[in-house]
Amino acid sequence: MTPPAYTAMMAHVKQTRALGQVAGLLSWDQEVMMPPNGAGARAEQAAVVEAISHQRRTDPQLGDWLHELEAARLNETEVANVRLTRRSFDRSIKVPMALAEELARTAAHAQGIWAQAREANRFADFAPILTKTIQLKRQEAACLASDGRSAYDVLLDDFEPGMTVAVLQPLLESMRPRLSALRQKISESGAHQPSLQGPFATENQLALARKLADAVGYDWNSGRLDLSVHPFSSGTAGDARITTRVDPDEPLGCLYSTVHELGHALYEQGISDGMDFSPVAHHVSMGVHESQSRLWENQIARSRPFCQWLYPHFIDAFGECGVSDSEALYRAVNRVETGFIRTESDEVHYNLHVLLRFELERDLISGALDVVDLEEEWNTRFLRDFGVSVPDAANGVLQDVHWSVGLFGYFPTYSLGNIYAGQLDQTLRMNIPDLDDQLSTGKTDDVLAWLRENIHRQGSLHAPDVLMQAASGAPVSTEPLLNYLETKYADMFGF
Repeated sequence: MTPPAYTAMMAHVKQTRALGQVAGLLSWDQEVMMPPNGAGARAEQAAVVEAISHQRRTDPQLGDWLHELEAARLNETEVANVRLTRRSFDRSIKVPMALAEELARTAAHAQGIWAQAREANRFADFAPILTKTIQLKRQEAACLASDGRSAYDVLLDDFEPGMTVAVLQPLLESMRPRLSALRQKISESGAHQPSLQGPFATENQLALARKLADAVGYDWNSGRLDLSVHPFSSGTAGDARITTRVDPDEPLGCLYSTVHELGHALYEQGISDGMDFSPVAHHVSMGVHESQSRLWENQIARSRPFCQWLYPHFIDAFGECGVSDSEALYRAVNRVETGFIRTESDEVHYNLHVLLRFELERDLISGALDVVDLEEEWNTRFLRDFGVSVPDAANGVLQDVHWSVGLFGYFPTYSLGNIYAGQLDQTLRMNIPDLDDQLSTGKTDDVLAWLRENIHRQGSLHAPDVLMQAASGAPVSTEPLLNYLETKYADMFGF
């Protein structure tokens, strides 16, 4: 029999999580629908919602319920809900309400300033609010730090529970030598890389993006597609929305950003209905979330078989546009070149982009790097890793929305997602031997069903590393990802 304390606690948590979803809708509206002059009011609205949510997350009654339930006999789901509520409660009571409120207000305000600075291509316009954001995040980290953890460890833990810099840094940096060597081999191969010839009409890009959504099983009754400055996914379960962006000269950014966000939305749509508004009905970590987006974007949608299915739809939308067959489209989709924009980068360069951001934000939080020096440091390190000079702020330090909304500790989860996706792809191919044949006809039902069972429906029942080991059958390792990349590009470029 379920203890009365558990029923009471979950009723309280349900309302708190519903408020969190309201905050998410406010954020979605700010990026997609809100007029520019609404930014000031939106900042106050976000602050009020966060203040109420914080008050509920730190309600002393929660502590009483948790104390009682931690000695009670509960089933697996109930135990997980108690564990996750305890984690939220313990973290929340350490952060003063005034600080939580100011963080929310500043994030809403900074987001608009970032968008304007990016459009104007002036980092100086964004630097003051970024300085304030970093100061607030340091204060938050100081409230949460314990057991000798660094400020960055604390912020990282918010997105990837249990992860630390001591584990993460060698894992990510271990990829740099093999990625750099692969990049060098591709550069020296001299192989022809087809390029697309436009222009590409906005309405045709969006129509094909919708067709891709249909192909991977996106439920339109539980989602929608809109345009925003930076593509993102928002919401959960019955309201999992995605956005994309359109460049009339280059359609792949739109198409593959859409597939990326679809991976996120499919995860949210797949979490079990019976767990709505409970802590378990939530993604277990951003690394696992990114594994879903990166798996669909790269191992599935950039594969040679999927490009065989995509080719006639691509030609119907845009004409020949420089690609004469599905193999040419496959090579164009997987074109390797040094670019400035992370979200549009190829698989070889992508993790180098993430490493750059990881190093910079770690130094910003620790105080080793000041905001006033950030743009110059970004450009210096980019030249070191990519061998080209950044032309302007919009193609460099201003390209990502994350720091404007205080998401320090988020960037590394993109590479963790790639690592996890490499393991999941390896396991998928063992469990679905005819996967390539299916993808060549646009059939993804078996992929989605396997992910539903092994990742989506698990919600937050298990810790990220436990979930990934159970799904892939092996501890977390970079080997499957690096082996996949080396095999794929050696075949493409003939070395």
